[in-house]
Amino acid sequence: MKKLMRNLLTFTLLMSVLIMTACSSTDEKAGAVKNKDGKTEINFWHAMAGAGEETLNEIVEDFNQSQDQYVVKPEFQGSYEELLTKYRSVGGTKDAPAIVQTFEVGTKYMIDSGFIEPVQSFIDEDNYDLTQLERNILSYYTVDHKLYSMPFNSSTPVLIYNKDAFKEAGLDPEKAPETFNEVKRASAKLTKKKGDSTERYGFSMLTYGWFFEELLATQGGFYVNEDNGRDGDATKALFNGKEGQQVFNFLNDMNKEGTFGNFGTNWDDIRAAFQTEKVAMYLDSSAGVTDIIKNAPFEVGVAYIPHADDTEREGVIIGGASLWMSKGIDQQQQKAAWEFMKFLASPESQAKWHVETGYFAINPEAYDEPIVKEKHQEFPQLKVTVNQLHDTKPSVATKGALITVFPESRQQIVTALENMYQGMDPKKALNQAAKETDKAIEIANKTK
Repeated sequence: MKKLMRNLLTFTLLMSVLIMTACSSTDEKAGAVKNKDGKTEINFWHAMAGAGEETLNEIVEDFNQSQDQYVVKPEFQGSYEELLTKYRSVGGTKDAPAIVQTFEVGTKYMIDSGFIEPVQSFIDEDNYDLTQLERNILSYYTVDHKLYSMPFNSSTPVLIYNKDAFKEAGLDPEKAPETFNEVKRASAKLTKKKGDSTERYGFSMLTYGWFFEELLATQGGFYVNEDNGRDGDATKALFNGKEGQQVFNFLNDMNKEGTFGNFGTNWDDIRAAFQTEKVAMYLDSSAGVTDIIKNAPFEVGVAYIPHADDTEREGVIIGGASLWMSKGIDQQQQKAAWEFMKFLASPESQAKWHVETGYFAINPEAYDEPIVKEKHQEFPQLKVTVNQLHDTKPSVATKGALITVFPESRQQIVTALENMYQGMDPKKALNQAAKETDKAIEIANKTK
């Protein structure tokens, strides 16, 4: 009898374990992550630090409080490059976040990775009206008429200049130079020498590939073949053609004349040089405009980036980053991710984001919000950044290039610029960057 009772007890316990295991397996397979309140939780990996992270956390909290079904958990993962490296190790697994922020040059990699679900699927299902968002921002992330990711923190480069220095040099502070030659002539007048040293340079540009890409595109130049990689996998760099050479010659001429200040690859260093009046003009991101105006001890002007004298201005490529949805996660998590993306794109959220960070509003209706109108009245220079985006001509050049190895190629441009500043022939330096990019593209295409 005792043996029978023991067997029954063992059988009952075994069945209980099997039932619990089955339930657990079902939940794990479904991928449903519920908190104690029964809400679906999703992780959001991002690269926003400092003030950007603070504002992002506030908007996330606004979303979490706006409804009772979902909870978004933002997680800072370091720089764009660090974040993408981490995502590569978990993409396609149950450890992948529902939403991941990726910089614009990671677009081709994300599309080819197989780790993501295009947001176009949810746009179609939800009949979401994309016309409410900025056309020139959407175009970058749209491939073969399909929007792969939701634009988020978007920026473009602008020319920032010291109006007081312009007055001192006899230049019109309300009329910034528009072409390469105009920049060179203004730089010669703005440069201040004292003996063998230079107290103030006329112009500077961060040694960063993004600015080269922009100066190339505003001339209508392509970065790679296959219609900038949008009509098929690119196989060859084109940035060392006429338009690219004009950018390098423009910078090299001023460097040789002593009117160009080389402040390296660090954003803080070049911004500090401007604020301490060691340089009178430089290129910066539109997202940095507000802080520069606030911190500079002089009147700051903002203008469109310059273009080559023998071309018409095409405009700018959107920079920054977008939000991608992981593939293979639970449908409820994907639904939560989509609802959050829509919330971020609302005029109210975008108004807050634009005002507190300086990034563009991806929803133009945000510019009609009272807080934005007040901000633009206080900082009218911000209107210049918006106007430059709106004046950009939609083209293959201004859509931007798509290549899997874009981060590596950018580094080749950095190396080329550094070599040129140290005396290498500009054509040789740029051709070398193109050659190394071609090698990287070839390897990437073979391993797809």
